Amino acid sequence: MEGNLKNVLVLSFGFLLLFTAHGGLQSLQSSLYSEEGLGVAALSTLYGGMLLSSMFLPPVLIGKLGCKWTLVLAMCCYVAFSLGNFYASWYTLIPASVLVGLGAAALWSAQGTYLTIVGNMQAQKTGQVGKDVVSQYFGIFFLIFQSSGVWGNLISSLVFGQMPTQGCGFLAVLLMAVFLEPVRDAQPEGEGEKQAPPFWSTLLSTFKLLRDKRLRLLILLPMLSGFEQAFLSGDYTRSYTTCALGIQFVGYVMICFGAVDALCSVLFGRLARHTGRTVLFALGAVTQLACIIALLLWKPHPSQLPVFFVFPSLWGMADAVWQTQNNALFGVLFEKNKEAAFANYRLWEALGFVIAFGYSTFLCVSIKLYVLLGVLSAAMAAYGAVEYTESRKADGPLAAGRTKPAEEGATQTKL
Repeated sequence: MEGNLKNVLVLSFGFLLLFTAHGGLQSLQSSLYSEEGLGVAALSTLYGGMLLSSMFLPPVLIGKLGCKWTLVLAMCCYVAFSLGNFYASWYTLIPASVLVGLGAAALWSAQGTYLTIVGNMQAQKTGQVGKDVVSQYFGIFFLIFQSSGVWGNLISSLVFGQMPTQGCGFLAVLLMAVFLEPVRDAQPEGEGEKQAPPFWSTLLSTFKLLRDKRLRLLILLPMLSGFEQAFLSGDYTRSYTTCALGIQFVGYVMICFGAVDALCSVLFGRLARHTGRTVLFALGAVTQLACIIALLLWKPHPSQLPVFFVFPSLWGMADAVWQTQNNALFGVLFEKNKEAAFANYRLWEALGFVIAFGYSTFLCVSIKLYVLLGVLSAAMAAYGAVEYTESRKADGPLAAGRTKPAEEGATQTKL
């Protein structure tokens, strides 16, 4: 098997194993540990830790350890969370949640950076367009990763407990440590080794990148991702599925979402090279807009069983666009600052989650849908502005993304 594709598959199956264990465990926190609000406190601590760590940690860890060992270290934080659930208490679960929050930002930033690098390496090797291969690799990754939602929810639906998936986290760490190859960023001929930036410059690189107007506009895309995922997993399952059908259907609804999301991820990853990114963003926006309007008008009833699965299916299709194309967009636009770019992505996505979970207890569903509609509209307008601006630049990042990777200027950094 070709080396770069092998690394993509190792990374993907590592995440599949890790989140088959962690995803089911996280979704059961509020049910398993409802006394004194321990489960909710653990989830709040987790997202708060992720929000804070996204500001500083990922560029530093990736710069010092490289992508591979950053991934391994971050996965160990998730394993610690699983161990904390064996003896769940305020003294074990809260520190474990802090560890996951710290590790999550580094994990996802290293994942995005790694896939962008190997995608450009493969494009350079085969003479393809860099952004097309990067998009395809993100599609493969999310096909495999999103299926963790299927297996995790299936296990939690059939066996209400956490024990069947505990070993998966250890296997994920072992798989990454043994089989994932370290990668180096490509560098054009004639450029010498650049001196490593000062520690404080690396530490603040996440915020420094916000000086780029394109990023200030694009932060709405990861925020939209946080808002829409929080709505489906929190509000749709509670206010529509549970109220009309009962809690026993929640797992199956989320399985439907995960399955469609996984299949559409690999489909859109391949389609991007033929349709372009803009068409897929338009498809995602129209699909989610239609869902929001329909949910505002729909009166759920138990007799409408198929409809309860149509909405998560369409939601999964839209989410597949956001996950594959958002990540590919950040990787292509900010190719020289990948670590800081993906750290920003996770920062603003986590903020979207925090805001959505924060108002979930005191706003009615219709208001939440209007908020989501506003975020979707603003995010698409901002994205359109960036695409228009870049299309006007003959030598802009998007134009450069259409050239062969060998012609691109990338800084060589040990990742």
